[in-house]
Amino acid sequence: MTNYTFQKDVSVYDSADILVVGGGPAGVAAAISAARLGKKTILLEHTGQLGGMGTLGNVSVFMGVGNVVGIYREIIAETMPDRLPKTHTESIKPQFDPFIIRHYLNQKLAKEGVNVLYHASFVGVIKKDGLVSGVVVNTREGLIAIEAGIVIDCTGDARVVIDAGAPYTTGRDEDGLTQPMTLMFMMRNTGKPVKLYLPEDGYYYEQISELPQGRRLFWEQGDEGTLLVNMTRVKGNGAKIEDINYAEKEALRQVFSVANYLQRNGFENYALTHVPGQIGVRETNQIKGLYTLTEEDVTSGRRFDDVVAQTNYEIDIHSPDGKKGTDERHVSGYDIPYRCLVPQGVSRLLVAGRSISATHVAMSSMRVQATCYAMGQAAGVAASLALDDQCELADVDISKLHSILKDQDVIFLK
Repeated sequence: MTNYTFQKDVSVYDSADILVVGGGPAGVAAAISAARLGKKTILLEHTGQLGGMGTLGNVSVFMGVGNVVGIYREIIAETMPDRLPKTHTESIKPQFDPFIIRHYLNQKLAKEGVNVLYHASFVGVIKKDGLVSGVVVNTREGLIAIEAGIVIDCTGDARVVIDAGAPYTTGRDEDGLTQPMTLMFMMRNTGKPVKLYLPEDGYYYEQISELPQGRRLFWEQGDEGTLLVNMTRVKGNGAKIEDINYAEKEALRQVFSVANYLQRNGFENYALTHVPGQIGVRETNQIKGLYTLTEEDVTSGRRFDDVVAQTNYEIDIHSPDGKKGTDERHVSGYDIPYRCLVPQGVSRLLVAGRSISATHVAMSSMRVQATCYAMGQAAGVAASLALDDQCELADVDISKLHSILKDQDVIFLK
């Protein structure tokens, strides 16, 4: 293999106190919480919309986490007030409109004073005296640099952490395989039988056992007659070029095939109305943090003094080897400690979202959107505190962190 060294002078486009890379749930919440603490905040998003897989991949249902607080609760209150639980301990699983959420987040970040750069893809880390001091970004105007006091990696793939040279892991320990990818789609009741369509390379599924996941999985709890379908499955690692190239094509073939199956089996009046622009990715890379969340932590309901997020979402492992079936295990509720957000061996860099320090099994539980909002909110506060107190991220005062989170309507279960 031939290697090249690429060098280019890059102009500084802007600077920020806190720079958030990735506009999914974790990135959105991190940017909001930092901005509310008076920090100049820039959020980079490599696509044209915020919301991560919830909008980009049509994963338009919030899984129940058992603690509806903070910015996540605020989002529910402002977009789906009829679904807002009376108490924060009441678990909800609301299906939402991804288009409404997309627009809402645009307006929300603008009101909060966050400068969002769309179509801005992370290229590499800038270091000064060995410390992370910003990033290089690819934009519609070419490469630019953005300087920052602290960078929060919310890419979901730990892209910033990896480029900074910090350690990470991928997939399960025994073989590195990650959970498969899924392209969720929507169908709508037209009130009359629809014309069947199956592409030439489609699959004619007859039995439930033949379906990609070996099961029927869908929700119809949003607008009446709108079906949200989670029934495709493609083996591979969404952070790998060849895997994602194959997955995008294979998943779309499965979408048409599953829709055809449903139209022949109980949903004769339902037309395929929305297929998102990209496949949903469950798992890629995990950082090695100051602490690694484990399966035992999850199953035993462990509590931590430096808790920043809580969830009771189940262990939910879609078979990494691509086989049918899912490992689903009940979880009573546990804490995610702040130390899981702090990567080893690098300064001025924090992580929030599904790529925090966690084992393959633990990650399957903490990866859902509501939990990512909670982790992001804590990361934004922690980064602000580190700047205010001029301390390392690892040394952030947890009592201060908890106090500010309480002020931002985060309540922790004991």
